[in-house]
Amino acid sequence: MSSFEQGGSAVPDATSAGPAPAWASHRTPSADRPERVTVAVYTADPVLRLGVVQQLRQRPEIDLLADADAERAEVSLVVVDQVDDDVAALLHRLRHNTATRTGLVVATLGSGSLQRVIECGVAAVLRRAEADQDQLLRLVLAIANGEGVLPGDLLGKLLSHVGSLQRSALDPRGLSLSTLTTREADMLRMVSEGLDTAEIARKTSYSERTVKNILHEVITRLQLRNRAHAVGYALRNGLI
Repeated sequence: MSSFEQGGSAVPDATSAGPAPAWASHRTPSADRPERVTVAVYTADPVLRLGVVQQLRQRPEIDLLADADAERAEVSLVVVDQVDDDVAALLHRLRHNTATRTGLVVATLGSGSLQRVIECGVAAVLRRAEADQDQLLRLVLAIANGEGVLPGDLLGKLLSHVGSLQRSALDPRGLSLSTLTTREADMLRMVSEGLDTAEIARKTSYSERTVKNILHEVITRLQLRNRAHAVGYALRNGLI
């Protein structure tokens, strides 16, 4: 994909950064909005552009702008197959246009691309397979009303990603909740209950040497001081 056009016009470019996206669960846009929403459509595929334009042109709530007026659109719709470098560059340029908020209509969007889209300031995402006339209208009105729209599964991925970033920020070693195996967690739980090495060995049917080795491996890997420190760490991070 080498270039994007809005009916043949160049992508608008301004100097001030737009507001950061406010992601939220899908809400029904206000039905009381009196004015028509001005919309510009960007895509490198003329067939995709024609389909979106035909859907929106039929709606009295939408005002599709001519080429020369694209930079003053309230909503810029970017319609693509996937988010590659060219799409990311377009989204970045649109973010710097304070007159518009950007929505993305995309065929496929992996978890890696999701972070990229957020960083580009996209306000809302709709999968192309779901982009019928009603969904497109709902997307445009939601964006114009300052809402964020994200499919449920992508919202879940976003929340998981944010949680991972928060854990990394709190733990300088970057350890995650997957740092203990089930066997290791069970043994630390027994340590937290006051069992000694011999008692853990009897309950797990391992040798005392194996129990010592497993606990030593946990302490070393997590860069902790002793068993008590390991138990405290596991409890704080929800591992046991």
